[in-house]
Amino acid sequence: MNSQYLKPAFDNPVDSAQQGFRIALKAISEPGLSHELGLVAELDSLAPATYALALTLLDSDTTVWLSPSMDTPAVRANLAFHCACPITGQAQEADFALLQASEADYITLFNNGTDRDPELSCTALIQLGSLDGGQTTIWQGPGIETQREVALPVETVFWQKRQAVTKFPCGIDMYFIAGEQIMALPRSTQVNFQQEN
Repeated sequence: MNSQYLKPAFDNPVDSAQQGFRIALKAISEPGLSHELGLVAELDSLAPATYALALTLLDSDTTVWLSPSMDTPAVRANLAFHCACPITGQAQEADFALLQASEADYITLFNNGTDRDPELSCTALIQLGSLDGGQTTIWQGPGIETQREVALPVETVFWQKRQAVTKFPCGIDMYFIAGEQIMALPRSTQVNFQQEN
C-alpha cells in the first residue's frame, strides 16, 4: 500500500461509525427522504457521504466492488487501510458496490439474493450530482405511509436495470449520495413513473 494516498478518516471512529450507522438505518427505513451524513471530507472520487458510508458499513467481512469511475489508487488505499475490506474485480461477488448513477449497466451484474437468502444481495452506494431535478417517480412500500414523490436525476435506463433485478424478496438495496446527502431505496420499495396528464 502506498501511504502517500492515505487520508484522514473519522476523527472519533467509534462515535462517528455509530452515528453513521444510525443515519444509514434511518434512511433505509424512510425510503425517498434525504438525510445529512457529513462526518468526513470527500476522498478522491468519493463524495463525503459516500466515504462516510464506506467507513461505517465496510469491514474485513464485506467484499467491495468499485466501478471504473470510483476505482482509484487513493480509494483502494484508504478502503484497505481504514476498512480492511477485500476489493473484488467481479461485480457478482460484491457485498457492496460503489458506482455513479450513469454506470447503470453494472446493476444487473450484482448479486440480488435468493428467495431463501435475500439478505445475501449486494448493497449499492450510488453517487449523483444531486438528489433532485430528474423525472418524478412514485415510491410505495414499507416506510412510506401512502406514496412519496422522488425526482432523482437518473436516466430511464437506470430504473429499467433496477426493475430487472427486483423481484421481492430479491433485489438490491441502494443508497443514493450527493455531497453530504444520502437517500435510500430498499429492494422492498416499488418505483413507478408519474403518469402524464
